[in-house]
Amino acid sequence: MPVTPPVVLIVFSRPAETRRVFEAVRAARPERLLIIADAPRPDRAGEAERCAEVRRLVEAVDWPCAVERTYADVNMGCGRRIASGLAWAFERVEEAIVLEDDCLPDPSFFPFCAEMLDRYRDDPQVMLVSGDNFHGGRRFGGADYFFSRYHHIWGWATWRRAWARYDFALSSWPRRRDSGWLASVTPDRLIQDYWRERFDAVHRGDIDTWDYQWLYSAWEADGLCIVPNVNLIANIGFGPGATHTVDVNPRLLPPLGRMDFPLPHPATVRRSDDAARHEERTLLLGWRSRLKRRLRGLLTRT
Repeated sequence: MPVTPPVVLIVFSRPAETRRVFEAVRAARPERLLIIADAPRPDRAGEAERCAEVRRLVEAVDWPCAVERTYADVNMGCGRRIASGLAWAFERVEEAIVLEDDCLPDPSFFPFCAEMLDRYRDDPQVMLVSGDNFHGGRRFGGADYFFSRYHHIWGWATWRRAWARYDFALSSWPRRRDSGWLASVTPDRLIQDYWRERFDAVHRGDIDTWDYQWLYSAWEADGLCIVPNVNLIANIGFGPGATHTVDVNPRLLPPLGRMDFPLPHPATVRRSDDAARHEERTLLLGWRSRLKRRLRGLLTRT
């Protein structure tokens, strides 16, 4: 198995979840570990103690490993803390695996990322390696992974060359929005509306996040994401302690799979539009279908 690449671990205030993810990192034994942590919010009772406990947990490195840390002194919020932390990390390493404190990987996730980072290191069209698969068991292509315009960040990896394209402020969005650029990304007008609303909200500062900007940056570069044909990440953070994943969506909790090696590789680097359309129908437009069903149910009872 290849050596585990550097791991970036993003933590905050959830000791139970962090402990499980850190144990997975410990089992993979990366030679470099970069830890990003935000500071507690002063108005949240008990959060300072939980943040301190989390930092103690991830300091317990008992294998040969160079550890670097960037700990905020004041709370920066999810968006700016993660974006600035990743900028700090990729100043130090050329490539890395990135895990948040609620993203529990299957052990095969680490060698999968290692092989993908090595194989596509010098291919500028490949921007990201994801560990997530939300396609409900449907496979795309005959290999163990495929290429998509969509990426997910509950366990992922990338290179410095790709992260260099990241723009937290979405500076070019107004120009691209007004030029009709989204039509070149997806022909579906409902999907265009979906992303226009979200990129507008991010650009206005209405959403405290960093990941919509990462997707936008990849699209702006015509970049592709590697997606495994099995799901390699379990999100263990749904619930009241989460920042964004408070409500449980069954589609976002696929069973955990594993990769077997050696990997069959795709013959070419080619985007799967079928995979993108499937994801748009099931994840992005699913809320419209559920709303219509609820409305029909209400009407039939009146």
